[in-house]
Amino acid sequence: MTLKECKKEEKMDREFRKKFKFEGSVSVLTQMMVDPAATEKRGGAKNLPLRRGEILDVIQFTNQEQILCRNSQRRYGYVPRAVMLPL
Repeated sequence: MTLKECKKEEKMDREFRKKFKFEGSVSVLTQMMVDPAATEKRGGAKNLPLRRGEILDVIQFTNQEQILCRNSQRRYGYVPRAVMLPL
């Protein structure tokens, strides 16, 4: 990893912690897949854009309706539990 990539990743990590008020280490609890039958959604302020069949890393089970996830582009956001399937 180059110095530029390392600094970019650190910046993204700081922004994630500030935006979601996340404390502690970022660890992947499990991986889940977006339901292939779900409609694709654009991301919002704190919501992650969804693509059918995409596999997401689960960072935190926040409440009964949402999960904090990370996608393959290392972007973080909330995803509705209703569209998630276990692998």
